[in-house]
Amino acid sequence: MSKVWFITGSSRGLGRQFVEAALSRGDKVAATARSTVGFDDLVATYGDAVLPLVMDVTDRSAVFAAVEHTIGHFGRIDVVVNNAGYAQIGAVEELTEAELRNQMETNLFGAVWVVQAVLPHLREQRGGRIFQLSSAAGLIAVPLGGAYSASKWALEGLNEALAGEVAEFGVKVTIIEPGGFATRKGENPDPLNNGFMAEKLPVYDGLRERLAGFAGKQPAGDPAAAARVLLELADHDDPPVRILFGTGFYPMIQQAYDNRRKNWDEWQDLSTAAQG
Repeated sequence: MSKVWFITGSSRGLGRQFVEAALSRGDKVAATARSTVGFDDLVATYGDAVLPLVMDVTDRSAVFAAVEHTIGHFGRIDVVVNNAGYAQIGAVEELTEAELRNQMETNLFGAVWVVQAVLPHLREQRGGRIFQLSSAAGLIAVPLGGAYSASKWALEGLNEALAGEVAEFGVKVTIIEPGGFATRKGENPDPLNNGFMAEKLPVYDGLRERLAGFAGKQPAGDPAAAARVLLELADHDDPPVRILFGTGFYPMIQQAYDNRRKNWDEWQDLSTAAQG
């Protein structure tokens, strides 16, 4: 039986690959983006199986309207992919209030609005899948990525709680944590060049130069391969709550978690003293 997908941030990158993969196997897709100009080829190929929708995830009423439009068009939603988002780059001191708020409005609140709009339908049909695109930056934070990591760490906690809340209704939640993927003309993405940049303070120029030697050097994942894995997860009876997409950041994540446990162990005496 074919599935009906609701995918945000569908115009490019991983989102576009997810749309094409689902359509190519006979599923139906509501593909949302801030502009649907680039969907003409998909409509020509797949006809009514694809429903392009203009939607900005930061507009709560527009999100709810898009979900209702999808239900009216396809009759149901089986798989939700919260993919819309971007990376705000800058040292914490460099961030403006607007930059930080906009990062949270898109990456965090936009995802919440989608979840709140679809959940009544998923609960009523007693089943469904919610995939939340997080990031390796949702597990480890690096300098100049504080705003982005803050949004992704928030998503990690929100969706872990969500998974426990909706399990009894047959709704399964999976947090996807991609590393770097070649989504721009086959190039390995460099977050220091491709993100939204805060106005630079010269005092952090040395740090930027040091990080530039590392950024973008992780193995670039194949978006088409990621899409194939997403299809497999959507069909799985018991998908994981978390899954890394790509292995490039795995050693760093392992080391970060080992360091946290070591830190807690080393300071256990003071932790105990703080309890009184």
